[in-house]
Amino acid sequence: MDPLGAPSQFVDVDTLPSWGNSCEEQLTTSDTAAETYQEETIRSPFLYNKDINGKVVLWKGDVALLNCTAIVNTSNESLTDKNPVSESIFMLAGPDLKEDLQKLRGCRTGEAKLTKGFNLAARFIIHTVGPKYKSRYRTAAESSLYSCYRNVLQLAKEQSMSSVGFCVINSAKRGYPLEDATHIALRTVRRFLEIHGETIEKVVFAVSELEEATYQKLLPLYFPRSLKEESCSLPYLPADIGNAEGEPVVPERQIRISEKPGAPEDNQEEEDEGLGVDLSFIGSHAFARMEGDIDKQRRLILQGQLSEAALQKQHQRNYNRWLCQARSEDLSDIASLKALYQTGVDNCGRTVMVVVGRNIPVTLIDMDKALLYFIHVMDHIAVKEYVLVYFHTLTSEYNHLDSDFLKKLYDVVDVKYKRNLKAVYFVHPTFRSKD
Repeated sequence: MDPLGAPSQFVDVDTLPSWGNSCEEQLTTSDTAAETYQEETIRSPFLYNKDINGKVVLWKGDVALLNCTAIVNTSNESLTDKNPVSESIFMLAGPDLKEDLQKLRGCRTGEAKLTKGFNLAARFIIHTVGPKYKSRYRTAAESSLYSCYRNVLQLAKEQSMSSVGFCVINSAKRGYPLEDATHIALRTVRRFLEIHGETIEKVVFAVSELEEATYQKLLPLYFPRSLKEESCSLPYLPADIGNAEGEPVVPERQIRISEKPGAPEDNQEEEDEGLGVDLSFIGSHAFARMEGDIDKQRRLILQGQLSEAALQKQHQRNYNRWLCQARSEDLSDIASLKALYQTGVDNCGRTVMVVVGRNIPVTLIDMDKALLYFIHVMDHIAVKEYVLVYFHTLTSEYNHLDSDFLKKLYDVVDVKYKRNLKAVYFVHPTFRSKD
C-alpha cells in the first residue's frame, strides 16, 4: 500500500511462487523414488536440485513492476532503444534515469552497466544489449547473448544483490529466435546458480503472454522439479548444452594439447627413437607433413603400391575435408532436429552422447548434411573416451538408417571415433533392429 492507502502497482518478488513449488505432487512422488531413478537411469547434466529451483521464479508480467534489488533493461548500444520493456522502465523510473544513462556513454553488445532505479521499486537497473541475429553469424550471436546473461549475473554478484528480475533480453526487433534464446538464458542462469548460488536468493524471469509458453516448455530441461521430470526431459536437451558455465561450445576454437605433441599414441620401444621416428605424426597441415606429389600418390593407390601408413594419411586428408566442410556449412536445419546431443558423463567419467532415432526423418533430409553434422558435433568429443546411447523409442520405417549410410559413416570418420568409443547402449530395440 502507498501512503494514501491505495494498492501498490509493484510486485514483491518474495510473494511470487518459486518454480520448485509449481509441482508439489510430482516432487513428493519423486522424492520417494529417488534412489531408483539414480541407479536405473542416465542422469541429466542439469540435475534435479530443490534448492536451486527454490531460487527461480517464472512470472507473467512487466519487469518494471518488480520489487527486487535489480531489474534488467534490454536496449541498444546507445541505450536509447524504444521497446516495450525499455519504455515501461523509463516511464516508471522518471526523467532522472535518462540523465544517468548519458553518463554511461553507451553499452556494447553483451556488456552490462548499472544505474539507480530512481522511482522504481527496484533499487537498481542493469542495462544490457542483446545481439542482432543472423543465421550465418549464429555462433557470434549465441556468444553475445550468453555474455548478456552472464555479465548481468556477475554484476549482481559483485554488488551483493539478493534478487534480480530478468526481462527477455532478446527483443523481437533484433530477430533472435525465442526458443534458441531461451535455451541460452536458462542454462546460463542454471550454471551460475550452481557455482554462485549462495550469493543470489531470487532470479525472476518476467515474461509476456507470448513468451510464457516457451519458458514453461523449456524450464523443466534445466530446472527439473523432480527426478522423474529430469529423466523425461533428458532426450529434449539440445546438442550444445554449453560448458560448465553455460557458455556455447565452439569446437574449432578449442585448443587441444596432447601429452607429447608430435609423438604417436602407442608407446615406442627405446630403439625406435632418434632418426627412425615416424615424422608423419607431426602437424596436420601439408607443409608439416612434408607430403610428396599428391597426384603421384593417387596413382600409386590405384596400382595398389601404397603402404598402410600412406593409406592412413589419405584417409586422414579425406576426413579433414569433411571436417572443414562441416565447420563452414550452415547445418542449423539438422541441428534443429535435436537428434544428436551431449549429455552428462557415466560412472567412469566418459562423455555420454545421445542419439534419438525418432528425430531423424531419413526420407526427408539430406543425409550427407546429417553426416556433416555428426562430424561437426563429434570431432571434439571423440578425442577422449565416450559412449553412445541410441533411443529407438517410437521410431517408424521413416527413421531407420540404411546400411549404406552407416557404412559411409564408418569409412569417413577418423580412427579416434572407433578407438575411443567404449560402449553403445540400444534403448527399446524392436524385433527388426535386433536382427
